[in-house]
Amino acid sequence: MLPIILLSVFGIVLLFLGFLKTRAVLLPAALLFILIALGAGFLEWNKSYLYFGDMLLINNLAILFSTIVLISAFMVVALSGDFLEDEMAQPAEYYAILLFSIVGAMMMIGYENLIMLFVGVEILSVSMYILTGSDKRNLRSNEAALKYFLMGSFATGFMLFGMALLYGAVGSFTLTDIKSYILLSHGRPSLLLYMGELLVLIGMLFKVSAAPFHFWTPDVYEGAPTLFTAFMSTVVKTAGFAALLQLLSVSFSAIYGFWWVILAAITALTLLAGNLTAVYQNSFKRMMAYSSISHAGYLLIGLAALGQQSRSALVFYSLAYSLATISAFGILLLVAKQHTTDGRPDESYSAFNGLSRNNPLLAFVLAVSMLSLAGIPLTAGFWGKFMLFSAAVDRGMVWILILAVLMSAVGIYYYFRVVIAMYFREGQAGRIRVAPFYQFILIAATALTIILGIVPGLFQNIM
Repeated sequence: MLPIILLSVFGIVLLFLGFLKTRAVLLPAALLFILIALGAGFLEWNKSYLYFGDMLLINNLAILFSTIVLISAFMVVALSGDFLEDEMAQPAEYYAILLFSIVGAMMMIGYENLIMLFVGVEILSVSMYILTGSDKRNLRSNEAALKYFLMGSFATGFMLFGMALLYGAVGSFTLTDIKSYILLSHGRPSLLLYMGELLVLIGMLFKVSAAPFHFWTPDVYEGAPTLFTAFMSTVVKTAGFAALLQLLSVSFSAIYGFWWVILAAITALTLLAGNLTAVYQNSFKRMMAYSSISHAGYLLIGLAALGQQSRSALVFYSLAYSLATISAFGILLLVAKQHTTDGRPDESYSAFNGLSRNNPLLAFVLAVSMLSLAGIPLTAGFWGKFMLFSAAVDRGMVWILILAVLMSAVGIYYYFRVVIAMYFREGQAGRIRVAPFYQFILIAATALTIILGIVPGLFQNIM
């Protein structure tokens, strides 16, 4: 709970710091606030507490997911130095909204009551609507924000209606009360409960870009400022899957036979939609949007194969995916700024042509992130997929495993297009100057990706 309180206060402090004549203090302050919240979270390690009228649960699993969210947020904020140079940008407001969105994400991770889940979803969603449309001079950003807002509002409506039905069936919003009701009904709960569960799932699956609720993702990811796209594709997705894990493992584990079939079908559809559509993209940023959809499919495997092993697999995969995705968007920010088409940053594959010749470090960082997202051995992404696939095998979900392996092979194709462009195509990419701290973040993320790929047991020992 302490990180939630701290980040709420720090967000307000950042707003007041925006009145200062200099912007130089904003970025260090935002990074410091995130680090303080990260350290405060571990004060409750190996403890289990309920807060806010037993509506928020803090345990080791919640702390691990929150740590991934805070690490991802720290990396994204660390790559935001351009905001301080843009006279039209409002970095104090951006950083404050980012901190508030982390508060919403942490509420989603540790909720014990559906009302707390709804509040967390709304805090996170409203923050993302604002940040998506923050580039007022870009029509694509305005369009993306409107589309995200309208579709997100409908999804939230479904989720809220589902919560109302669950309350009508159980008489409580508490997860443990829902579980007790199902157990006392001897596996035959009322129809209201089944309908409520489905509607809540629809609302949450929209948030994590699972098919067929993914249509907003490519346009929103492409239209939003790249930095906020990186935040959206990592922090929002991690919080969403943590919330789904909490909901399914605590409340609905007793009716696993009902919802796993639905979730397995959505998993298969998400894997197919994400991977096959990504093949045809010419924009790197749009490809990463469909990549995000495909990785939602892999994470859904862990939910469909619900068990103790799937919990650790979901945490590990979320970390591996976040590290690789933020590294990729970090390189895109640098490359797209150097290459412009009609006054707009060039986000196509061709912008990376010949990157390795004058910028070997940037090319290496992007190559490692692509290899990790593709699930190539000696990267964290490989072990993330291996752990999820192992959980599926333990549940006897062989057909999903076969589909996932085939889609992973498809993923290798579109991820390697970037590697081929950097190392085997001729290009006019000049020397890109990178700020030392920016460079440090990219190197740290790459090193951690390789370390977790070589010695994955280091992370498992923590859990």
